[in-house]
Amino acid sequence: MMIALFPNTSKKQSKNLAIGILEFLTSHNIAVVVDDEEADALGAKPLSSVNPEEIQFLITMGGDGTILRMIHKYDNLDAAVLGINLGHLGFMADVPISDIYPSLQDLISGAYKVHERVRIQGETMHGDRCFAVNDIVVHRARNPSLVEIAIHVDGAYLNTFEADGIIIATPNGSTAYSLAAGGPIIGPDLEALVVTPISPHTISNRPIVLHANHEIQIQYLSDYDPVEVRADGLSYHSLQTGEVLRITRSPKNFKLVTLPRRDYFSTLRTKLGWSGKLR
Repeated sequence: MMIALFPNTSKKQSKNLAIGILEFLTSHNIAVVVDDEEADALGAKPLSSVNPEEIQFLITMGGDGTILRMIHKYDNLDAAVLGINLGHLGFMADVPISDIYPSLQDLISGAYKVHERVRIQGETMHGDRCFAVNDIVVHRARNPSLVEIAIHVDGAYLNTFEADGIIIATPNGSTAYSLAAGGPIIGPDLEALVVTPISPHTISNRPIVLHANHEIQIQYLSDYDPVEVRADGLSYHSLQTGEVLRITRSPKNFKLVTLPRRDYFSTLRTKLGWSGKLR
């Protein structure tokens, strides 16, 4: 077995924990590779020295943002991700520091499941492309007022939103920016997308859930400065007045390792601070 380890070195305890994880995994006859920039500091083989197809798992150390940055940097890696959280509990990075080694033991012994979740991709009229695990956001950017954005689904007109922008979120991303903007929580195993307007001018403009196989066309209508397109808050493109962004389901899924000691609903309750009691 080969595992790629990605510690977030901006976290204070990350390096020492990474060395401990390296020692634990190698003691179980598991080959470990790391980002080339961290190879010397951690005493591990650099990622570039191996065939990416030989890597079975990706272990990140940080939070949900660490997972997203790793995926966007290494989109050529098709292995499943296990997220170790070094801060506040994450929706994807849900293994706490206190549970690292029992969780790794579960992984080694095969006591895990791999959930494949929907990813999306976007393309502008100029051929600029992006992909997202969580969401693709069109935002008014430098414009000081609301902008008009028309939405078509498979070529059929849906609505024109006058808003700060629009979010197209996957189920995985439904608990991120979309949730903050008033969108629904969607079970991560559903094949769906949610279209969520950001601060719409009309209160009747509500989020809508669509099947993931639909093509969504977003056209920027206002005669203002360009709006910006962000994928997972990372990659950047812009749309001029009249231009269209096409969003479709990606042929590649996001693969997340889940362990029996953790479940999505307990993470949801903890992360959102729900305090309901079981009767």
